[in-house]
Amino acid sequence: MNKTMDYYEILGVDKNATKDEIKHAFRQMARKYHPDVNKEEGAADKFKAIGKAYETLSDEKKREIYDRYGEEGLSNAGFNTGGFNMEDIDLSDIFSSFFGGGFSGFSSGFQETSQRPHRGDDLRLDIEIDFLEACFGVEKEVQIRHLEPCESCNATGMDKNAKDTVCPTCHGQGRVQQSTRTILGSFTSVTTCPNCRGTGKNPKAYCKTCHGIGAVEKNKTLTVKIPHGIEHGSKMRVAHEGNAGHNGGMSGDLYIVVHVKQSKEFVRQGFDIYSKISITTPQAVLGDEMEIKTIHGTKVIIIPSGTQNGDKITLKGEGVPYLGSNTQRGNHYVEVHVVVPKKLSQEEEKLYKELYMISKTQQSNNILDKMKQALKK
Repeated sequence: MNKTMDYYEILGVDKNATKDEIKHAFRQMARKYHPDVNKEEGAADKFKAIGKAYETLSDEKKREIYDRYGEEGLSNAGFNTGGFNMEDIDLSDIFSSFFGGGFSGFSSGFQETSQRPHRGDDLRLDIEIDFLEACFGVEKEVQIRHLEPCESCNATGMDKNAKDTVCPTCHGQGRVQQSTRTILGSFTSVTTCPNCRGTGKNPKAYCKTCHGIGAVEKNKTLTVKIPHGIEHGSKMRVAHEGNAGHNGGMSGDLYIVVHVKQSKEFVRQGFDIYSKISITTPQAVLGDEMEIKTIHGTKVIIIPSGTQNGDKITLKGEGVPYLGSNTQRGNHYVEVHVVVPKKLSQEEEKLYKELYMISKTQQSNNILDKMKQALKK
């Protein structure tokens, strides 16, 4: 990698990029070129250059000198501009950004700044199911990619054959004590060990498989049982199928977010189902029997005589099964639309005219009866 390359160009960011933007760009680039992921020739060199650029631009003091004087200015200021070592960057920044596609972490990534056990990340997976699958439940096979305990080191993060696993700087404490003399006296401070970043372990003895993380990324197939009656947007928790914990901590959980496809025939509100049917004017006037579709199959309903446009017919217990119940169901409501014909045959037109004259005569008789009653008073 050419040493004169622009660090901003290496990370693919603008010179005015914020610290968060630089960190985000580093994670994306490191994920792409990490030797465990990218086996192409030159990927390792590219990865080192990315780390070197991030090491400089993430440090305000180094970045200021680099912006003014370039890489030569860093050397003159006493900063090492030699080859980049993977140990110089917190690898959790890389691994915590490895999850894309349908699921992502809810909580923060691994913390290497403490020897205490840490629970693993929770993960999210979005899946889509059919309308009827949501009504009656279904079993689905899903693919996830998460961190599992590293088998090579028994999740310790350390090489089994390494002799010196204790950090030589802090002697396994994870912290170092520094004393500073000032005109006001001597001050002592305790800080995180810069060599092991608080783990108390020797970075040179890290496991070659997981690079000290104690976990590796793996694909896994799960069979998930989705209960009947589940609604769009519901979340399901699958215990301990998130990322592996750190320092002996338990694994996180997997949260599955269920998205339900819309139906062309039915609308669901809670556990009730709504649908529409169209009937003719004679059916509305005289009444009828007809077959309709429900989520439970074909059913016969009665159209009462005198049905008006917009009336609803209720089919009790023909809706969605309640969550956690094998007996209770919602209702199915059928909205009736009376269709008025736009064109009539000669015979139909004749019949409608006769019906109209009968109706008109009946109205006239009703008016005469009312007039007679009024005269009597």
